[in-house]
Amino acid sequence: MLSWLLKLPPFDYRAPESLEEGLGLLAAGDGDARVLAGGQSLIPMMALRLARPSLLIDLRRVGGLAGIRVDAAGMQIGALTTQLVAERHPAVRASSPLLLEALEFIGHPAICSRGTVGGSLCHADPAAELPAVALVLEAELTARSLRRGERTIAAQDFFLGPFTTALEFDEVVTGVGLPAPPQPRGSCFLEVSRRPGDFAMVGVAASVVRNGDRVLDLRLALSGVGDRPRLFALDELELDAQAAPESLFKVAGRSVGSRLRPHEDLHASAAYRKHLATVLTERALRKAYARAPIPGGAAGA
Repeated sequence: MLSWLLKLPPFDYRAPESLEEGLGLLAAGDGDARVLAGGQSLIPMMALRLARPSLLIDLRRVGGLAGIRVDAAGMQIGALTTQLVAERHPAVRASSPLLLEALEFIGHPAICSRGTVGGSLCHADPAAELPAVALVLEAELTARSLRRGERTIAAQDFFLGPFTTALEFDEVVTGVGLPAPPQPRGSCFLEVSRRPGDFAMVGVAASVVRNGDRVLDLRLALSGVGDRPRLFALDELELDAQAAPESLFKVAGRSVGSRLRPHEDLHASAAYRKHLATVLTERALRKAYARAPIPGGAAGA
């Protein structure tokens, strides 16, 4: 009866051979064209009539937009690198435990083998894992357009609202940079969903810097609690860095919960989301603290 709703609306399709050709098509689309990076989010939205672009520009034939490399400045991830490739990549496993842990929560292998890192960030789903991780890791996204050339957008400036980013209509994200942290950090990613692979009701990405038994710094980002991922830092939560860690993490959880105004839907009430945010924040910080290297001593567990 409703099967017609699952058929895609009419659109033109182009698969350019170069980035410049793709950027030209995007600019000519004048805001009515969309880039197809993996299609695991965009195609379902089109099937449900939540997106109706007149032109899809498939970048899979464009070279140089996939791959991962690490240097002294940090990690560079090509926008078309699939989530499955990123999860299995030795550099990610060795250099970015927070990203690795978050990738393990995303969808199922069939989805992750097509979905891309850049596509997930540009889709900007408020419940997605990678935007929260990008905030905690202070990621920088490189965007290109024919008119403005290349620019860098900090993750904290990139996510503007539900499925809305700072990208102009003629821009394409070509890569994601994860700067090397100035201090060694412990990290943790946790989320709660109805079933494995479902969108999270609440997700928490956390990182902690410690010195002995004291917390020097922490960063938190939560997904599923608003119109975009929400970033918190030590000073914003008004925490006493001299407090014992267990006390500090409990206060942090309550402080985060008090600052949220989550939405309510069929999956969870606003009150339950606030409860999850409070509990997961405390748990994620505790795990990140335990994993954090101790200067002059052994690394945390």
